[in-house]
Amino acid sequence: MKDVKVCVLRIEGTNCEDEAAHAFASVGASPEKVHLKQLLGQCPADLKRDLGSYDILMLPGGFSAGDYVRAGAIFAARMKSGLKKDIVRFVEDGKPVLGVCNGFQILVELGLLPAMDGTMSEAPEAALYTNDSGRFECRPTLLRQEKKGKSVFTSRIPKGSVVMYPSAHAEGKLMFPQSKQSKMLNKLLDNDQVMFRYVDPEGEYAGYPWCPNGSLYNIAGICNPAGNVLGMMPHPERVLKRETHPDWTRAKWKEDGDGLSIFRSAVNSVK
Repeated sequence: MKDVKVCVLRIEGTNCEDEAAHAFASVGASPEKVHLKQLLGQCPADLKRDLGSYDILMLPGGFSAGDYVRAGAIFAARMKSGLKKDIVRFVEDGKPVLGVCNGFQILVELGLLPAMDGTMSEAPEAALYTNDSGRFECRPTLLRQEKKGKSVFTSRIPKGSVVMYPSAHAEGKLMFPQSKQSKMLNKLLDNDQVMFRYVDPEGEYAGYPWCPNGSLYNIAGICNPAGNVLGMMPHPERVLKRETHPDWTRAKWKEDGDGLSIFRSAVNSVK
């Protein structure tokens, strides 16, 4: 598995790159925390990196560039201006791309999600808007795996199973333009692009606080039509061991935490 190289991409303001790198290392991959300037060549020659040399791209959470303009917008603009061809090639080669929290926001701003009509749209087709509560929500959230077909991220997460990944965001409400919202949601469902939805402890779709942001259709995570680009708001990298589940002293958790399955699935798909 150490042959599987993971690029955990960061700039000023990202703050979950350590956890993301640890998650991939926990399943035997070889992660490297890479600054965007290293991919853009804005660094000494010995520090320069090539995106194509990696097998998986991870966009971690945080508040990249202070989330000025919009969450993830500046990071995405810098990536698109200098790496568009490399990113499109990476995705079209079938390599996994995972964006969590701020990473999900970046994927939407990049146009890699929902990407219903091509690999990367010229402008964002969706938005991750301010939570209905109007505040930062940090809480355990339960998600149901909804994807019917195969995905590089869910081979270890059977359809219909419920996992606990904590949420920590202020702008996680997935929205589409009002005039196109029903049409775009139906297209997401037809394309089998909805991967995770928020549920309550009984496994039923429910509103606040189980859906912490008011997201359309309780959506917590979506993928591109090919299934190799996944964006999600909750943080699987924060529940890699049973001790990181809030109820681990009361529930009979297995040794692994719920979050490990996503990273193991992605690495196994590459291997």
